[in-house]
Amino acid sequence: MEDEVDTGERLARAVEAVLPAWVERSVRQRLTEWSGSADPEVMARAGEEGRRAAADVVPELRRLLGTDVDQQWTNPLSIVRRAVRRPTDVLRAAGVPPVVREAYDERHFPDDDYGLTPRTFADVDPSLHEVGLLWGVAKARAHLARHGDKPTAGEE
Repeated sequence: MEDEVDTGERLARAVEAVLPAWVERSVRQRLTEWSGSADPEVMARAGEEGRRAAADVVPELRRLLGTDVDQQWTNPLSIVRRAVRRPTDVLRAAGVPPVVREAYDERHFPDDDYGLTPRTFADVDPSLHEVGLLWGVAKARAHLARHGDKPTAGEE
């Protein structure tokens, strides 16, 4: 389980390092698609919101990753996805109209007007792919070490 904690902290640090840039990239992409350029004032706000996204998300991510494997209430990517409200707020304030999204995305991510919700860690930043996988493996190993092949609720 120590392996899971070490890998969890690596994941939290990695998310903290890349999340502000993800917010800025997300805003720049949608803003440029809509208007043809990225207004410097809007991008300055995106930078501020990127820092706020990390400040919002990383403490809860650390709380989850530091919790016993059997007590974890969600997964790390679900927590990281909450950061989507930051670029969404910037784009809304800039008057960028929502994009057309697939029905699945509209149902599962109703507040994501711009289709920014990451499907994987790599969608936030490619550097998160490996550490996200390593954390998943560490969690699975901790679970197997504790529970072995015992069926989980509903599998009996």
